[in-house]
Amino acid sequence: MKPIGFIGVGFMGKPMARNLLRGGYTLIAHDVNRGGVQELVADGAREAFSPKEVAKAAEIIFTSLPSDQAVEEVVLGQNGIIEGVASESIVVETSTISPTTARNVAKKLALKGVEMLDAPLSGGVVGAEKATLSIMVGGKAEIFERVLPLLQKLGKNITHIGGQGTGQIAKAANQIIVALSIDAVAEALIFAKKAGADPAKVRKALLGGFAQSRVLEEHGQRMLDRNFEPGGKMRFHQKDIGIVLAIARELGIYLPGTSMMMDLWNAMTAQGMLDWDHSALVKVLEQMSNVEVRPG
Repeated sequence: MKPIGFIGVGFMGKPMARNLLRGGYTLIAHDVNRGGVQELVADGAREAFSPKEVAKAAEIIFTSLPSDQAVEEVVLGQNGIIEGVASESIVVETSTISPTTARNVAKKLALKGVEMLDAPLSGGVVGAEKATLSIMVGGKAEIFERVLPLLQKLGKNITHIGGQGTGQIAKAANQIIVALSIDAVAEALIFAKKAGADPAKVRKALLGGFAQSRVLEEHGQRMLDRNFEPGGKMRFHQKDIGIVLAIARELGIYLPGTSMMMDLWNAMTAQGMLDWDHSALVKVLEQMSNVEVRPG
């Protein structure tokens, strides 16, 4: 069996690629930052020096990249996947990008007889490390079934949404809920603290009620601990909300809460928080209310 290709072994890609290795698959990996690739080589992977080289060696190629532009360059650019890939190969695009970009890239690959799945992820670095990611997949059902055993090495909740681009639509919806939930948790803890209650005890009480959520559990604790080391970098969530708002404009729909979140992400950007965890949103709101949500 040919090796599995993996391009982009950074924040999310490296633990995903490692889980494929642990699952018994051989791997050929590439990244412009060679540090992550070298770690995988130490675990048994083989290094490639361009996306084209990966595509020549593999029939199934995963990509984990930071932006639409990066996806277009890696897949369609000079020395890109499209220059080395054989017909009947599959590209599994796990980045969060615009559905329009996903569909356009898929159409160009199809001209060479290559299939593509858009398969964005939710669950952050912890989910990538523990192979518990939620994976939302767009593309042909028969291609999804062919790749499913690989996806099961990466995540637990794996859903075929529909045709090309629908995985990205599901991920955009996910990012709306996560963003507004982070804001809701931050506002609730600030409210509790300013009104004279211990926010840690309020959080504990809320975890037993209808307000319980993973965001309250995990990000609420981060806010109390003042731990803003990135599990999910704000810069990527800001990018994702930008995708949501662009789609909303095209569709002529009104998303007031999502629009407000972009304003808050922009405020974080102005304060140099692009590479902080997105739960650091609480710091911007704390400044507006002149309070800090430390326990007690």
